[in-house]
Amino acid sequence: MSVTTSNFKNGMCIIHEGKRWLIVEFQHVKPGKGGAFVRTKLRELASGRIVDYTFRAGEKFEDVRVETKRMQYLYSDGSAFHFMDTGSYEQVELAADFIGSVADWLKENEEVEILTADGEMLGVEPPMFVELAVVETDPGFKGDTVQGGTKPATLETGAVVQVPMFVETGDTLKIDTRDGRYVTRV
Repeated sequence: MSVTTSNFKNGMCIIHEGKRWLIVEFQHVKPGKGGAFVRTKLRELASGRIVDYTFRAGEKFEDVRVETKRMQYLYSDGSAFHFMDTGSYEQVELAADFIGSVADWLKENEEVEILTADGEMLGVEPPMFVELAVVETDPGFKGDTVQGGTKPATLETGAVVQVPMFVETGDTLKIDTRDGRYVTRV
């Protein structure tokens, strides 16, 4: 089945240049001169890298039917990540290199979405926001405010994010998994 740029939706999967891409975001642009075009931010499902592409309006693509399955993340043994289907209790083991940078947002016992297409596993989608504890960060100083600078903080999953100066070791933070940005202290 084919789709055109006018059918684009966030989360849709298309084939472009022989690879599967997930549409992260898109914007239709109609300049005063010249033809309309569509700016997109695409994530390659195989590698997880995000790129910006601009397409001519009306360009056609092959649509990929992506299905999601909710699974619970159990644990990592270093080389693989283990997930369980909460309905059937079936367990799935996925290689660490398959999970990639998503591992920064996986917390034991949290539910994630496993993406599949044509029976092939494509990737793991963590929740949009996760709450993680700070295990290490430099101490803040008296007088540090929200408007101050930022400092790096290491979270319980090993991810390092930039946080306001008032954040301390032991704090639990809400993080946006789409861009690894600090949202608030919980």
